[in-house]
Amino acid sequence: MPNLKVSEHFQVLKLLGEGSYGKVMLAVHRKRGTPMALKFFPRQSTSLTSFLREYNLSLSYCTHPSLTRALGIFFSTPTYYVFAQQAGLYGDLYDVIVSEVGVDEECVQRVMSQLSGAVTHLHSLGFVHRDIKPENIFLCDSSCRWVKLGDFGLSRAIGSTVRAVWYDSPFCTPEVEPAKEAQTEREWDGTEEQMEEIWITVEPCIDSWALGVLVYCLLTGCFPWEQSTHDDRGYRRYKEWFDSEVEKEEKMRHCEWRGEEERDCYTIMKENQRNNPPPSQFEGLSPLAMTLLKELLHPEPKHRGSPEEILSYLGGPWLTETEVEENRKAEEAEKEARKIREEGGVEEELAREGKGER
Repeated sequence: MPNLKVSEHFQVLKLLGEGSYGKVMLAVHRKRGTPMALKFFPRQSTSLTSFLREYNLSLSYCTHPSLTRALGIFFSTPTYYVFAQQAGLYGDLYDVIVSEVGVDEECVQRVMSQLSGAVTHLHSLGFVHRDIKPENIFLCDSSCRWVKLGDFGLSRAIGSTVRAVWYDSPFCTPEVEPAKEAQTEREWDGTEEQMEEIWITVEPCIDSWALGVLVYCLLTGCFPWEQSTHDDRGYRRYKEWFDSEVEKEEKMRHCEWRGEEERDCYTIMKENQRNNPPPSQFEGLSPLAMTLLKELLHPEPKHRGSPEEILSYLGGPWLTETEVEENRKAEEAEKEARKIREEGGVEEELAREGKGER
């Protein structure tokens, strides 16, 4: 790895982002004249192994158009390890989400379509991202017509084991709640004793959960809960509703086994929303969106839907107001068709016109 002086090879323009990992600067390569993002990792707090892991994963495996790829430039300075990657010149997804409003539904579906493909691609190559959130989704244009998932510092191979770490976020999966309990117990005891570590297996369902929370965040401009634990009121209400839905589905399957009418999950959800409405934080979301969220936000990781399933929910209404508008248009079209049928039909009208011309 070469040692370079940044100012000799790059014109640094501005700070794009920073966090516990280090910082990202927008720069222009002096010889090539191309813009790129330089990611700086402090050598004092970053192991060379973790730096090279992220660099090589981004360089070799991020071949999908909606994954941020490294550009084959990596070097060190006296205080940083650095590599160059594709730059999102229009900021990140967090910049466009309006608080308590979200973004328009067409944009939501456009973004989720791209991310579904990107994450499915990453999983097919044997990796889980583990840190999907708005700040790690970068924009290549102002309308979110091209977005890129980046920041692969937490990405690990499927099937590998990692220490369960609890962090206070709705994106944190419920299966690591025991790690929070262990941490709380350690704090209450006031001891420095080393407790037994909790380990989990890295599975694609970790990313599915994050994508579900992201769908909700984009549609509403809020989070569904502060943290996915039983002592969080928002999550507890969701879990109670979810368990009730599962119970209804079990009864439905029993009816089908007895030979009664078979119905699709969307129809069931539409009926259930009347009889068992979701918690208040989901008000305004259509049955179609709730069916998708129920797939991605399954509390049991082994039953969680895959990112690829998002594709089957595209095109339909994810917001109730969109569904109402679509129903109104369908009713108007049906009225117009009925009117034509009552007046003699299209065929007779064309026949009359044809006679008139002769």
